[in-house]
Amino acid sequence: MSSINPELRQQVMSIYKQLLYLGRDYPQGYNYFRPRLHRAFMANASLTDEAEIRQAIARAQFVQKD
Repeated sequence: MSSINPELRQQVMSIYKQLLYLGRDYPQGYNYFRPRLHRAFMANASLTDEAEIRQAIARAQFVQKD
């Protein structure tokens, strides 16, 4: 992920941290939530196209709003 736009990297890190924070109140517990969030983000770690990265960020923001 180091070869992508630094602005996009910052957005990804920010949404990840925000979702981790929200995970504290997850009904099944933080210890259930955190590994699944990590896996979801790692599944997209190989993305290099900026449009695909922006789309993944938009999906994460949608999840955050619910």
